[in-house]
Amino acid sequence: METIHKIGRRKTAVARVYVSDGTGNITINKREFKNYFTTAALQYKVLQALNLTDHVTSFDIKVTVFGGGITGQAEAIRLAISRVLVELNPENRLILKPEGLLTRDPRMVERKKFGQKKARKKFQFSKR
Repeated sequence: METIHKIGRRKTAVARVYVSDGTGNITINKREFKNYFTTAALQYKVLQALNLTDHVTSFDIKVTVFGGGITGQAEAIRLAISRVLVELNPENRLILKPEGLLTRDPRMVERKKFGQKKARKKFQFSKR
């Protein structure tokens, strides 16, 4: 198998994933997977697609990710890995689609409005 390249996005995070045959090594920005995502919840998000399709130790994955925070980065990586798994075997789509792993989450941060403290704070109501 040659290397497969896919892109995943979430908020402002962009992840480029390169998957090749291997033993399950995951490298993110030239760092070990467990060192980059230290919490169990983020590690679960990254490995979720691999766990559902039983490919945890089948591939070596090299990731370059930038932008956003660590949660957005983890979800961007998850989307990219899901896309790779579907390209490798179209039957994986039936497993990943119901879990929502193939849908790009379109939610973005709403801009701040001038004269206000936050994006969603309404202008002060005045009857006159």
